[in-house]
Order: sequence, then C-alpha cells, then structure tokens
Amino acid sequence: MKASEIRSKWLEFFKEKGHAIEPSASLVPHNDPTLLWINAGMAPLKPYFDGRVKPENPRIANSQKCIRTNDIENVGKTRRHHTFFEMLGNFSIGDYFKEEVITWAWEFLTSPKWIGFDPERLSVTVYPEDEEAYKYWNEKIGLPAERIIKLEDNFWDIGEGPCGPCTEIFYDRGEAYGSDMSDPEMYPGGENERYLEVWNLVFSQFNHNKDGSYTPLPNKNIDTGAGLERLASILQDVNSNFDTDLFQPMIQKTAAMAGVKYNEDPEKDVALKVIADHIRTVTFAVGDGVLPSNEGRGYVIRRLLRRAVRYGKMLGLDRPFMYELVETVGDVMGVYYPEVVDKRDFIVKVIKTEEERFHETLSDGLAILAEISEQAKAAGHTVISGADAFKLYDTYGFPFDLTEDYASEHGLTVDREGFDQAMQEQRERARAARQDSGSMKVQGGALSELTVKSDFVGYNDLVTESKVLAIIYEDAMVDTVSEGQEAQIVLDITPFYAESGGQVSDRGVLHGAAVTAKVEGMSKAPLGQHVHQILVQAGELRVGDTVRAEVDAEARQDIEKNHTATHLLHKALKEVLGEHVNQAGSLVEASRLRFDFSHFGSISAEELADIERRVNSHIWSQDKVTIDLMPIDEAKALGAMALFGEKYGDIVRVVKAGDYSIELCGGCHVSNTSQIGLFKLVSESGIGSGVRRIEAVTGRYAYEYSEGQLELLKTAAAILKSNVNEVPKRIEGLHQQIKELSRENESLQGKLSAIEAGQLTDKVVQAGNTQLLAVRVQASTMDNLRAIADELKGKLPSAVLVLGAAMEDKVNFVVAVPAEQVKSGLHAGKLVKEIAAICGGGGGGRPDMAQAGGRDASKLDEALARAVELVTEASGS
Repeated sequence: MKASEIRSKWLEFFKEKGHAIEPSASLVPHNDPTLLWINAGMAPLKPYFDGRVKPENPRIANSQKCIRTNDIENVGKTRRHHTFFEMLGNFSIGDYFKEEVITWAWEFLTSPKWIGFDPERLSVTVYPEDEEAYKYWNEKIGLPAERIIKLEDNFWDIGEGPCGPCTEIFYDRGEAYGSDMSDPEMYPGGENERYLEVWNLVFSQFNHNKDGSYTPLPNKNIDTGAGLERLASILQDVNSNFDTDLFQPMIQKTAAMAGVKYNEDPEKDVALKVIADHIRTVTFAVGDGVLPSNEGRGYVIRRLLRRAVRYGKMLGLDRPFMYELVETVGDVMGVYYPEVVDKRDFIVKVIKTEEERFHETLSDGLAILAEISEQAKAAGHTVISGADAFKLYDTYGFPFDLTEDYASEHGLTVDREGFDQAMQEQRERARAARQDSGSMKVQGGALSELTVKSDFVGYNDLVTESKVLAIIYEDAMVDTVSEGQEAQIVLDITPFYAESGGQVSDRGVLHGAAVTAKVEGMSKAPLGQHVHQILVQAGELRVGDTVRAEVDAEARQDIEKNHTATHLLHKALKEVLGEHVNQAGSLVEASRLRFDFSHFGSISAEELADIERRVNSHIWSQDKVTIDLMPIDEAKALGAMALFGEKYGDIVRVVKAGDYSIELCGGCHVSNTSQIGLFKLVSESGIGSGVRRIEAVTGRYAYEYSEGQLELLKTAAAILKSNVNEVPKRIEGLHQQIKELSRENESLQGKLSAIEAGQLTDKVVQAGNTQLLAVRVQASTMDNLRAIADELKGKLPSAVLVLGAAMEDKVNFVVAVPAEQVKSGLHAGKLVKEIAAICGGGGGGRPDMAQAGGRDASKLDEALARAVELVTEASGS
C-alpha cells in the first residue's frame, strides 16, 4: 500500500466517523511563541484543547507535516529517526472518549477495508492506573491480558495544561526483527526492533495546574498520533522507513548523481538517507516561508542543508546538488501538499543559493582551521581543543572527521571528548528549550463558560444601542462593576473590532443611564464572542443594562486606510520583487502600518521607489474596494491571496481593490482607495535572513511625515547657506573638500611618522640576544601608530618593535617581530596581549605583527618595561 493511499484511507475513515478534515497547518506556528516548529499533529489545535477556541465540529482528523530536530545525529543511522515526518491524527474536543477511540483504532487497523493488519500481531500498552482503557481493550476488543502491558511511562504530561494517560498500539514484525525472547527488552514498549509502535492514543482528562496539582478537565479530549512513515514501512514490508516510497525516489536519484548504489555500502547508505531526509525538511520549510539564516528556524534549515551537503561530499558530490532533488520531493508529496510544487522554482533558487554559499564557507573553514592549527603549534600544543572543533562544526558546518584528517596531516590530534561534551551541552540546551515547547493554557475559567450570543456589526456601524449580556471581573461572572474597576463584558451586538489578522482592536466608550466606561481593548472568547476590556470611569454597570457603544471613529478610519494600504503594498511587492514574496506578519494601527514579508537579498532604492509609486498610483486611480462572501474554492479561483498562517472556513470574506488586489481578509477597509490619500514608505530593513520589514504611513500621517522631511531639508539648507534645490550640489562640494583635506592630512601624518621614526632609531636596546625598541610615541590614531611601525621596520629590520601611544585616557600598542625572532619563539600576538593586560586591555594577532588596546594610559610605561623583561626572557642572556 503506497503512503499516499494510507493517508487517504485515514482521512476517509475518520470522515465517515463524522470528523472534520483539517488541512495540514504551516510548519511555522501561528500565534504560538512557545514552538519553533509544528512538531505534532495536535500542535496547531492547541487553542481547541485548552479551551481558548471552540471548534465548529468537535471531531477533527488530519495529516500534519511536522519537524523535529532533536537527536538529529541519529537520522540515517536508525530505521525511524527523521527531521520531517507526517503525523496522522484524530481528535475529540469534549465529544467522544476512550471507548469510541479504542474501538475505531482497532477497526481501522484490522479491517480489510482499511489497513488490514492481522489482529494476532497487535499488542497495546496502558497506564497502570487506567483500568477503564484496560477494560475496553480486554473485554470489548478481546485482547488477551498477556498482550496488554501496563507501563508507568504511559502518561502524557508536558507541564501546565491538559494531560492524561495514553495507550500505545504495537505491531509485531516477527522473528526476523528479534527472536531472543529472553531479552528483558523484548516486549511491546521495550527497546527492540520487533514490536513497532504504530499509534498512540492520549486521553486528556486532567488539568496540570500551576501548583503541580491535577484536577479533572471541564471537557475531556482525545489526541492521537500515528506515524505515516512507520505504517508505510509495515504495509510495504520493508526494513526501514527509508525503504518506503516516501524516501526511495530521493535516495535513488542521489545515488544516480553520485554514481553509487543503495544497499551496497553501509556508510554510503547513511549519507543517502540523511540527504533524503534533509531535502524533505528543507523543501517543506522553505515552501512555508522559512529561509536559511543564523538564528531561529532559519538556522535549523541552514544547518540541515549544510549537513546534507557534507554527506554529499562523502559520496563524491563536490558541487551543489540538493536543489536538483526538490522536483523529486514534489513528485512524491505534491498530491497532498501542492505548495512544494507551486513554489518549486522559488525553493530551488533558495536551496541552490545556500549550497553555493556553503561551498565557499567550507573554504573559509579550512582557512580558520589552518589558523587554529598554527596557534596550537606556536603555543607548543599538539591537540586542537574540543571547543574549537565544535565551533568549526556548529558555526561553519565543518565536519569533525574533516577536522581530524587535517589535524593528522599537520601532526596534531583533536580533543574528541571535549567536542562530544560541547555537543551534549548544546543538546541539553535544546531539550531545556523544548520542555516548554508544547505548553498550553490551563483549561477552564469564566470565559470558557460563556454561551451567550454576540454579533459584530462594526464593518458598517460604529455606534450601536447594545445590551450587556455578561460581566467578568477577576475571572468570575458578576452582576455589576463600579467606578475604577476594570472588567470584561459581552454585548449582544457590538461595533468594536477585536484584534485579528494584524489589525489592532478598536477603542471607544460606552454610555449608559448610570455609567460611562472606556473600552481599552478587545479579544475573542472560545465561542467567538467579542469581549470588551473596559474601565468604568463613572457610575455602575449591570448585566441587562442598555448602553450606547461608540467606536473612536477617527482612529478606525485611519486603521482602515492602513489596512487597505497593506493589501496594495503586498501586491506591489509581488510585482516588483517576485511572486515568492509572502506576508510573514503585519501590524495595522491608526498611526502606521508594518508589513513583514519573505524575501532574500536587499531591496534597492529604485525598487522601493517603484513599490511606493505603484501603491500611490492605485490610491489616485480611485479603485473601488468591494467585499464579498464566497466559497473558498471560488475565492482561490479568482486568485485571492491567503494570508500567512491564517485559517479559513468554507465561506470566506474576499476584499478586492479594483482589479489590482484580491485577498482573503476579515479586517476593516475603506470603500474606495482614494480615501487613503497618500502612502509613504518610512523604513525598510531586514529583521532576519530572508525576512524584510516595511513600515509606512498613510493619510494625514503621511502628510505629517512628508512635512517633517521637508522641514529637515530646509534646516539642512539653512546650515549650508543655500536654498533647498542646491542642497545636493552643496553637499557634494563639501564632500570633495573633505576628501582633499583628508589626502593632505594623510600626507602630513606620513611625514610626521617618518620624522618620529627617525628620532627613535637611537633608542634601540639589547634585550638578551635581541635588539628591541620599546618606546612611547606620539600617535593620534591606531593608523598613525601602524604607520610609525612600518617606517621603523624599514629602518630597523632586525629589531623587535613595541610601540605604545596614549590617546586621551586610552592606550594603543603595536608589536612587530622579525621573521628570525619568530622562528626563535617570539610571538607578537602573545607579547602584545600580555603587556596590554597591564593597562586593563587585550588584543592579539599574528606571530609577526599584532596590536592591542588598553583602558588605563597611566600604566603605559609599566607595560613597556614589562615588554623589555619578556623579550629578554624569551631571547636568553
């Protein structure tokens, strides 16, 4: 059975059981700072599990793409370790529980219509105290007691939030995978290859509270996960996940490119598996907008790509090749994940660029390794430290074995133990960071009890007469709040927009017969009701009161201008920079807009000007803005852009600005682009490799910004004693004058350096067997100091030079050591480091030339005297 067929059967089975099929979420978590990646099928569903949001259908099933990078070193070496995998899941949010999920799991796995496993090959594990699960397996399913193993580990708990016991289902792969039944680990759940876990059913029935206690959940949930790759390995009767149709096309293509064969050489097989695994991960991550960088997700992708390239070198692939596998990934996965096909050209470009960059980095790594080796030898060491080897590995992607080979060629060894320790420390840091990665909110609270209906009418109305349906004060339902108290309230109808999609919440006031309250913010309750965060300014507010709800109309109008402008900006960015541009976050408030988007490389001034011109062109063309509700497939057929990370229902809201911009959006907009007035870019910057940020203003704020810039120009003109039109020419003239003065200054400094050097030659002393000039000189900059040293090297080629210059409160040093003295063991870098320490500083450099700085100029003469001692000791008497 092909993997795609297994996936389809899973979704079809649970659809028949009344589940809503949830499409796979992006690998980049949406509104979840606790996660680096979506790492489990339930991760994007966390708001359902902890009660923040109530789903339309409490039964959900999915096939979720996931990334996990713990134990990355095992990828390719074991049968089942992957960085990218698919988790099949079915979930119940307060609906069915243990009996149903156990019954359905057994039906899906054993029915010939679905998977068709031999029931005699299946065993399960349960939590020892979960008698209910044991009873269902034993009495309802009919599993004999000897195939129901009680394990203490069968309790799913990630800290604060929902938790509970679980039951795992194992498939017996037969004696070929283990026949020694005397092995204490030879049982379902033990460390063996014979009994393969295929499905984990988690029964979320408790809250893990902040104080460490456990209480029953208000709503019990089911969360299950089954690995598609594992099921495929069993159903295709192959030795490992890598031998399934999910990996073999990439493995075979790589083998063909390298001129090797799979299953002939274990070391080459590891390389082929690593490459196949990593190209899946990188392809999907880039497709979801993650670009290689030196931090966060981008660093993970960069490291995986470089790791795969290094394994390619082991196969003899010394050129960029990973990008050629992207098409194969699309062939295998594109039916269910069309993004890897639709964005193929962009993904190929990103991967190829990164590969080319890494091949250059490998050369840089060799140069750094050469320097490390030289320093070790100069210090009389025969071992390259584990810390240095790990830095080469972690920062430059330099493989440890390559470091060992190089060291061996130069008569050195590498501290393997120190390297392993540094690697273990990094893993522990990663594990510590992951401990909170799945955290959820504790289920419950007053908001979760809200069942009243609230309607948002603020697209068209900014003032309503509304009835107070509920008041929440200090997380409890109350009947009244009074002056000075802050509370949350729900109205039957509201004009206030709740923050969503980057657009900030409305603010305003509530007026009643006996109350005035300020609306300071908005949020949404689990069932979607608009919740008003209020401060009672006067009087008393009661449940049942009628109030006049008024949105701050001026602020809302400014917000609408900025929101529609972000749509025009998004389209203009795609036109100017390319279709790969996708929104990666936004902020829309009254005074400004901020737009983050995926793009690698800088943006030129000409491109920015073009982007701004295009947006303004569509403002001035007075495009009508229309908003329609339609089925999502119809909206996509129109070319509507879906925003980053957002989830959409079957019916979506489509915002069109003329024939230019079409987006799915739930925000507030102007009715005609001319209402925006003016659009001005304020700044553009990179906020991480592959992600850029534009900040802009519209309307009156754009006018005020332009006026401010004009005032700056007028001020500059006044300082330059010219009119505004002549400012560029005047500045150009001043630059030319500065260049000429700088050249004159350099010439004079050179002459002064020569004079200074000439006056110092008679101050050479004998330090042991070495001529030494250790003196204080007059130099205003480090460049001047180096120039004096260069003059002296020509006049005193055999002398060691130690020059110090006081510059205000600081001191600078330059040390030069002739080649003969370097051979005798003198090292300029070590010498300057020691004398600079006397002045509270540090530095270093090559054996023949080095420089340093210090904070305490009063100790300059003491440092020079120490230099004489050090050179004398090193040179002998």
